[in-house]
Amino acid sequence: MQIIGDMHTHTVASTHAYSTITENCHWAAQKGIKIIAMTDHCEQMPDSPHFWHFENLSVLPRKICGVTVLKGVEANIIDDEGTLDLPRNILEKLEWVVASMHRYCYPPTTAENHTRCYLNVAKDPIVDVIGHCTTDMFPIDFEKCVKAFKEYGKLVEINESSILHKKGSRENSYELLRLCKKYEVPVVFDSDGHFCDIIGVVDNAVAIAQEVDFPERLVVNADYERLAQYIHSKHPEIDL
Repeated sequence: MQIIGDMHTHTVASTHAYSTITENCHWAAQKGIKIIAMTDHCEQMPDSPHFWHFENLSVLPRKICGVTVLKGVEANIIDDEGTLDLPRNILEKLEWVVASMHRYCYPPTTAENHTRCYLNVAKDPIVDVIGHCTTDMFPIDFEKCVKAFKEYGKLVEINESSILHKKGSRENSYELLRLCKKYEVPVVFDSDGHFCDIIGVVDNAVAIAQEVDFPERLVVNADYERLAQYIHSKHPEIDL
């Protein structure tokens, strides 16, 4: 299985990443990636860009190095109510929203609190993707959350970077994929790339999916038409 879109990537706008959007797209093009979502962190992450970064994304061309660029964000979840750390009027202008928990923005507490938070995030129509929800730092009731993601039409991310670097994420990815398979919840395999040559690399996510016999038809970014259909369902104006 290969992905044709990497829907969670970072640039030097988040200074713990090391490549420009042009460099990311150049490498994506070399690997056959057709669509890339530019999803830098926002306000409450210590090294995030100013909110003007997100207001000004319209200056970017739709395609860079032949790769379609979606202008998005990795929004930080900041409380048990599922609040995101970017004003709604800016979020509503963006084309791809990944919602994630990070300890700098939402200190870990209990599985009950984290689960309640994700149930609230699931209800937010602005959110496209539930980002890296597999780390031991933020334990959750996976079954309850996956049911909510299904109910409210959220994509669930299997995050390559987390599998490689975050405690518990590899093991929890097996559980998450088994439940997404059980409840027919669509997923995306993303690099969460913080350097250009990582873009599109999701080998571990694919290997885990194969081990649990996860159906390829539920991997939204493994097929161009499938991904394009999802994007157009929310943003029909985007010319892919």
